[in-house]
Amino acid sequence: MKLIGLTGGAGSGKSTVAEMFRQLGAAIVDADEASHAVYAPQTPGFEAVVSEFGPGYLRNGEIDRARLGELVFHDEDARRRLNAIVHPLVREWMAERTVAAADDGKEIVVHDVPLLFENALEPMYGDVVLVYTPEKLQVRRLVAGRRMDPDRARAIIAAQLPIEEKRRRAQHVIDNSGSREHTREQVEKIWTELTSAR
Repeated sequence: MKLIGLTGGAGSGKSTVAEMFRQLGAAIVDADEASHAVYAPQTPGFEAVVSEFGPGYLRNGEIDRARLGELVFHDEDARRRLNAIVHPLVREWMAERTVAAADDGKEIVVHDVPLLFENALEPMYGDVVLVYTPEKLQVRRLVAGRRMDPDRARAIIAAQLPIEEKRRRAQHVIDNSGSREHTREQVEKIWTELTSAR
């Protein structure tokens, strides 16, 4: 089994590329899905977050991710405290699904990890694939696709490692600033390289 890291900047279209890899036969293990799962009610992560941050971060019996996200975006200490709870649980969740994919005979498992470089996770992976779009296009997509305020979009992008730095550090780069067909061609080319290098 070959373990691949897939990452990108906010609004780069990483989920679209992950789905293309899935269609080609990869197992996708999604860190965002993991973080939702470990926050779910009646889980240790849920209990730990409520204990740490209080019931004011609940809405309709679930963690109010938007409110908690605003807190940790602006408060580095709160972000460290949250990460100390969530990161080990996310790693465990992803490891379980990676083992299950290997047991199912999947030869390539792709970890979809938004902050792969920021969290220094490169050593985990045989290759890292970056979904690249220029910063101005990232902002436009966040504004149009998520109805985000432009200043908020720029702040989110600024909080991440610059996309050009990520581009230098990745083994494979998919330029997702053009058509869907052009993106798919690049994904298929990388897939061929990954599968022939097993």
